[in-house]
Amino acid sequence: MNRLLKLSAAAALAATLATAGTLDDVKKSGTLKCGVSTGLPGFAEADSKGTWRGLDVDFCRAVAAAVLGDDKKVKFVPLNAKERFTALQSGEIDILSRNTTWTNTRDTTLGLNFAGVNYYDGQGFMVPAALGLKSAKELDGATVCIQAGTTTEMNLADYFRANGMKFKAITFDTNDQVDKAFFAGRCDILTTDQSGLYATRTKVEDPSKYTILPEIISKEPLGPVVRQGDDQWFNVVRWTLNAVITAEEKGITSKNVDDAIKNSGDPETRRLLGVEGTMGANVGLDADAFARAIKQVGNYSEMFEANVGENTPLKIGRGVNALWSKGGILYSPPFR
Repeated sequence: MNRLLKLSAAAALAATLATAGTLDDVKKSGTLKCGVSTGLPGFAEADSKGTWRGLDVDFCRAVAAAVLGDDKKVKFVPLNAKERFTALQSGEIDILSRNTTWTNTRDTTLGLNFAGVNYYDGQGFMVPAALGLKSAKELDGATVCIQAGTTTEMNLADYFRANGMKFKAITFDTNDQVDKAFFAGRCDILTTDQSGLYATRTKVEDPSKYTILPEIISKEPLGPVVRQGDDQWFNVVRWTLNAVITAEEKGITSKNVDDAIKNSGDPETRRLLGVEGTMGANVGLDADAFARAIKQVGNYSEMFEANVGENTPLKIGRGVNALWSKGGILYSPPFR
């Protein structure tokens, strides 16, 4: 079967599964099945006790809180890059929240829909500091470790071609394989989303031995993915994401949400928290669904700072992921 037929078959399967009504299925089972990375610090990683933590993990917890009333009612399914779309298409998971780039091809040919962006990223390069490199323009002839089945491969080829440089790629199936090969010296460069580079650098005893070069060579909007053909579930996921972003805009946190419910006079805040209006009902949820997500998991800022922010081992500043009102591009449509 050629690639086009495979993609068409996958899209058809996803559309068929979506007609079952994911929201009803999740409520009936009492558990949200969330596809995550096999292990990426700051985004999705299980600790020694098997507890999953990370920005992508927290988003699934927020959806569970909104839908099921309990952010702990999530089954996390670790998936590598090759497995992730098939798992969603087949119904093995209800939502994919796995540092996945929103592209035209993925959004139009796989029977899947991206519900928004929860982290704006871009592909970068990490090299051993001992090489003394200052720019990606110095990488001609380098050997590169990359993960198969990602947008990384095409971005890498495009960048080197555009700059008249050559490279040798060594591909692996999982993040762990890529990282081990790089730190073992099998390649000169590690390339992936810059957030992934920061995450990978935390795994070594002395992070200062590795340099992340300044160039960003692509746009990598990362966000949650659902199956096409189920608009209600798509709306649930999209508006849960919008809810945690709007909560940050309004200064609503996990600690003060109850006070905001009782005392806020701001009309949009009151609609967001279900005090008035039909925002929850519009997507098939309880009036206070979004308030539960915020109270149990937090607003976007709380999720970001707890998992990847400047006080974590990754030490990532908000940058473009700051609110639109604070110099970034993070933006939610209005709750009205």
